[in-house]
Amino acid sequence: MPLYSRPFISGNECCERLAYYGMSTNLVNYLQKQLNQGNVTASNNVTNWSGTCYITPLIGAFLADSYMGRFWTIASFSIIYCLGMTLLTLTASVSGLKPSCDKDACHPTGAQTAVTFVALYLIALGTGGIKPCVSSFGADQFDETDDGEREKKSSFFNWFYLSINIGALVASSVLVWIQMNVGWGWGFGIPAVAMAIAVVFFFSGSRLYRIQKPGGSPLTRIMQVIVASFRKSNVVVPADKSLLYETADEECNIQGSRKLESTSKFKFFDKAAVETQTDRVKGSADPWRLCTVTQVEELKAIIRLLPVWASGIVFATVYSQMSTMFVLQGNTMDQHMGPNFKIPSASLSLFDTLSVIFWAPVYDIVIVPFARKFTGHERGFTQLQRMGIGLLISIFSMVAAGILEVVRLNIVKRNNYYDLETIPMTIFWQVPQYFIVGCAEVFTFIGQLEFFYDQAPDAMRSLCSALSLTTVAVGNYLSTLLVTIVTKVTTRNGKLGWIPDNLNRGHLDYFYWLLAILSVLNFLVYLWIAKWFTYKKATGRAN
Repeated sequence: MPLYSRPFISGNECCERLAYYGMSTNLVNYLQKQLNQGNVTASNNVTNWSGTCYITPLIGAFLADSYMGRFWTIASFSIIYCLGMTLLTLTASVSGLKPSCDKDACHPTGAQTAVTFVALYLIALGTGGIKPCVSSFGADQFDETDDGEREKKSSFFNWFYLSINIGALVASSVLVWIQMNVGWGWGFGIPAVAMAIAVVFFFSGSRLYRIQKPGGSPLTRIMQVIVASFRKSNVVVPADKSLLYETADEECNIQGSRKLESTSKFKFFDKAAVETQTDRVKGSADPWRLCTVTQVEELKAIIRLLPVWASGIVFATVYSQMSTMFVLQGNTMDQHMGPNFKIPSASLSLFDTLSVIFWAPVYDIVIVPFARKFTGHERGFTQLQRMGIGLLISIFSMVAAGILEVVRLNIVKRNNYYDLETIPMTIFWQVPQYFIVGCAEVFTFIGQLEFFYDQAPDAMRSLCSALSLTTVAVGNYLSTLLVTIVTKVTTRNGKLGWIPDNLNRGHLDYFYWLLAILSVLNFLVYLWIAKWFTYKKATGRAN
């Protein structure tokens, strides 16, 4: 990677993440206090919005890989992001857009609520062009044909994720305190300024970047393979893979891509690369009848990634609890640090961030060299092993959260604290569950970033990075679904249910046990998926 382009990409991501987490970390409290929403409604709105933030990258990734390239996609969507942040700041600070409040509650109008959600979903659209492209754009700066640069690329993902969490650290500590003690206008205004700085950072390095040209619509190439395969469903695939159709040149005919070797799985799609007499029109191959081996392997690569993608959904559901149930649990505990200072419950997520900041360099500097002695692998662990370790660790975060809630409810029951807003139990008992999630992130999320970049076809890397991010989206939606189902089932016959507005009368611990059980089952399925997976094999050079 060109040495001088690194700070601009990392600086951009640090500021953008500061903006995102500065707004999202405490969003559940904003919806509760300023828009007067209950626990379940606020929690579901946060997870639905957060889920959308991880679905929109599919739009940005498609545009980046097909037409605009990663540089211009990041630049364009950053403007939309800034507009959303500005509008959200105005809804929290300008009279008329800001809800009127008295000493008991705030009273938002329908229009004020609507404008707030317009701002939030503009941000969701803006982040859709940035999330899938920035990590891939950074990795593009490395020359994969150079052994030294290829080795450094693995470290890049660790340090890239570290820059994300430096931004998140400021957000979850300083900005959350400002929101709860100074005001929401300042609390959202500072992230808006941070986003503007991120844009300046990014454009400042324009002359230093390696720009990879877009390779055309990946969806078109995928559809061509599927159509050609079904058209030739009766064709026999030769045992000699060298007889399958591929361009004669060393360079691939797909812009920005290397050739891929044929693999043995999903042989049905190899039919698309079997040449027949009807495949050519005026001497040229009809792409809807005859596809190259590389094109076929692009589709196979996506299919191979899907089970690994699905195995990340439950982990993302566990991760989403930090911005919802962990915050609501913390709201019921003593938030004092000394006699006068109160730490907002959402600020406890800084311990997740500190955990990542601690474990990311430890993994790169200590764990990888140590593991390398036993595994012989240049990266210490394979990417799939790394992700699996993270999935295993995440189970213990739900166990820790569940045990804490059992202890908290026992204190409530023993002292009849049912109607107390906060009980005399320090919020810092939540630190272990946040710290464990952070440790799991370093293994699973960073491993996932690297895995989906490496195993993606060269001309579909933004799309595959977006695919990895959609696990977070589906995880958030799964959290919403679980909360909705649990609430509906457990409130039958007039019961308060597991997650009532007064958690002292509920059973949030049952919800944590449910997630722990789902995590164990997910881990067992993942072990089978990892054993089945075949890594891609690229040859030649990109054109």
